[in-house]
Amino acid sequence: MIWAAVLIGSLGCYLEKLFGFILPPALLDRPMIRSVAALLPIAMLAALVAVQTFGSGQSLVIDARLAGVAVAVVALLLRAPFLAVVLAAAITAALLRASGLAT
Repeated sequence: MIWAAVLIGSLGCYLEKLFGFILPPALLDRPMIRSVAALLPIAMLAALVAVQTFGSGQSLVIDARLAGVAVAVVALLLRAPFLAVVLAAAITAALLRASGLAT
């Protein structure tokens, strides 16, 4: 079953790429299309962060990951370098889990 999903996903990605080459450039240069294309990666990344932060299997959980994301947001607002943001979030989640305050 998993191989069927992989093959169908691969075919879908290939067809999407092919469809992008077939579309006329005049259609892709429209302001509405450009703005949606510019915002789509941001929305996808935000959705990925939300799912990875609050999801555990088929349920929603609030644990040390939320504190790590909160620390990362604060570090980003303070304009910290990316590596410092990642390390601060990871250390926060690890310390909370090690101390038993969060699972």
